[in-house]
Amino acid sequence: MLLEYFQMIDRVETVDLAVGRLTARSVVPEKSPVFEGHFPGYPLVPGVLLIETMAQASGFLVLAATKFATMPFLMSVDGAKMRTFVEPSTELEIEALLEHEGSGFAVTKAKITSGGKKICDAQLKLRTMPFDQVPLGDIVRKRAEELGLMAATAGSEK
Repeated sequence: MLLEYFQMIDRVETVDLAVGRLTARSVVPEKSPVFEGHFPGYPLVPGVLLIETMAQASGFLVLAATKFATMPFLMSVDGAKMRTFVEPSTELEIEALLEHEGSGFAVTKAKITSGGKKICDAQLKLRTMPFDQVPLGDIVRKRAEELGLMAATAGSEK
């Protein structure tokens, strides 16, 4: 996890397109400039970055489900609940479940846990746009490959 660069996912563990589920992992860094202000002497991951983590997992799920035909952009967050604080060095388990994909939108339910303990959850809505309208295809494919999305998707069928 590189908080200052908004690279929130360390690796994609599994993708099951038959049920529309992705799991990923990430470890909160020991030190980050984010912690200098949030909070000095008591470092905690800001809730907005936990939402971003769930959004990125959801986005990777949508990329896999659409076979990289569309780029997902976070549109709204509904029913978000932060259940506990997240400190440096915490290992996070992230899960995204696809509820809807089509007509230029996707809806997921996502959650983050650590050691079986609930950290946060929300319903996320994403706007999807064809990559020919968004010049991010190469960058997104490279990042997805680095995180293991392609390997996790191999063999998974919709």
